[in-house]
Amino acid sequence: MNAETPGKSDWVRAAVERHGGPLTRYAAQLTGNLDTARDVVQDTFLRLCQADPDRVQSHLAEWLFTVCRNRALDVLRKESRMQPLTEVDLAVRPADGPSPAAEAERREATSEVLGLLAGLPLNQREVVRLKFQNGLSYQEISRVTHLTVSNVGVLIHTAIKTLRKQLQTPALVPAPERKLP
Repeated sequence: MNAETPGKSDWVRAAVERHGGPLTRYAAQLTGNLDTARDVVQDTFLRLCQADPDRVQSHLAEWLFTVCRNRALDVLRKESRMQPLTEVDLAVRPADGPSPAAEAERREATSEVLGLLAGLPLNQREVVRLKFQNGLSYQEISRVTHLTVSNVGVLIHTAIKTLRKQLQTPALVPAPERKLP
């Protein structure tokens, strides 16, 4: 299939519709900047336009996340700085109809988990996000990150165990001051 056939343009359009949002969130998490993430994702899809659909179709999501990750890391190396992750997930996600109270509770819980997630080592954060936000398998994560499948499993297990422990630990509340009689 060459780049000018209608079938290929429909294929690329469908890939953009299905994977554009998750790739943008992933790139934003890696770069810490939504505008940079959009540029990275645009470059990813430009590379998809040049790819042979027959060679990519069987592992399209994995291919897109790998290209996106490599491009984002190239940008970070070029800029030679890392920026902290913002709450891009909440800004990008469309609002569905939960009640305001349920939405506030969900945002609070999400914010707490994201805050705790931000405290994990970078490699744990990355594999957790690829697994739970983007639905990649351990094998796909392994190929995207160039880690072994068992290493991916250990990183995810360790991250979840750490997050669970932190979520179950009550916040330290200062003791009330005692007045002397």
